[in-house]
Amino acid sequence: MAIPKLRSPVVLVHGLLGFHRIALGGATFANYFRGIPELIEVAGNKVLIPVLSPTESVEARAKQLKDFITQHVGTEPVHIVAHSMGGLDSRFMISRLDMAERVLTLTTLGTPHRGTSFADWGVSRFARIVKPFLDTIGMPTQAFYDLTRERCKLFNAAVPDAANVRYFSVAAKHDGHVLHVEWLLPYQIIMKEEGDNDGLVSVTSAKYGEHCDIWEDDHHGMINWYHPVKHYRGMLRDPAERYGSILRRLADLGY
Repeated sequence: MAIPKLRSPVVLVHGLLGFHRIALGGATFANYFRGIPELIEVAGNKVLIPVLSPTESVEARAKQLKDFITQHVGTEPVHIVAHSMGGLDSRFMISRLDMAERVLTLTTLGTPHRGTSFADWGVSRFARIVKPFLDTIGMPTQAFYDLTRERCKLFNAAVPDAANVRYFSVAAKHDGHVLHVEWLLPYQIIMKEEGDNDGLVSVTSAKYGEHCDIWEDDHHGMINWYHPVKHYRGMLRDPAERYGSILRRLADLGY
């Protein structure tokens, strides 16, 4: 699918523990949105990627996102495509930080709008052990709490959608195959509590806005991370087709 050119910039927002790129000595070893900015830019779109605190609260990250957009875009409106926790940051920024007039659309990818039972599981078992150590080394921990189901319930009550912003979402379904060892524990925990999921976020929690696409993939596959097992199983997907459909929807709406 050809990727259309939109009239306004696209901002890609990373999730928990996210980054823009990992580089050393001028060489880039990893990109969070692997190959996706280039796909969008080749059609003539302007793409911006903020770097937010990996583990700060939704509110703190939302403020960082607002500062980034204000500094790099000025008063021009933008489209936001946000992965995982980045979708919550974006919603908070739009609704609570006076950015509703600056954002045209928000498309979330695997965002736990209703929280994730894996965060509940992790916080209940490890907070007392891990948090003191992270506090000692100065690493914020509020993000982990903000992704629990109870915290997201409070979040949704306090963060209403903006009437002039259009909201869309993408959820993913992982098959829980035994070869994907990194997902086995969270996948099973979430499947038991919430049903189909991408290994970290359930389909039910990721559905948001006026339309939701369902992709067959895991949480990181949504942002095109390479996985040798998926290559072996013939499960790699073309990001141009996926992200082309996201931008095509916006272009068809007149953006």
